[in-house]
Amino acid sequence: MFASLFVLLYLGHLLADYPLQTDHQAAHKADRSPSGWAANLTHAATHVATCGAALALGAAVLDDVALSLPVVLVALGWIGATHAFIDRRWPVQWWMTRTGQVSWAANGGAAHVDQTAHILALVLAALALAAA
Repeated sequence: MFASLFVLLYLGHLLADYPLQTDHQAAHKADRSPSGWAANLTHAATHVATCGAALALGAAVLDDVALSLPVVLVALGWIGATHAFIDRRWPVQWWMTRTGQVSWAANGGAAHVDQTAHILALVLAALALAAA
């Protein structure tokens, strides 16, 4: 069940991060202003909605997906919160500075570290869902 859950959450993530993320959200989700927070939280809410829809679809059509509603709600809250935190951008910058990746960050590496952090959060959510 873990693999099915992870694929469903990853699909929700990809939909929310690429075709459903607006230019405004992408440009301003890390701004330290009320409009930056609004862009960030709206984007994170899109992740919650798409991952929730993907899980609902999976539960409806896949034999190996059985979900506990309380655990789903916790997992979706986790996905929204971690996505909002990671997308403030400073956590990725902080990590890359402290792990000796400054040059890589300056040459496009931050996007890879950002996506890896998001995928880690999805794996943890899928593990929690599968264990419930």
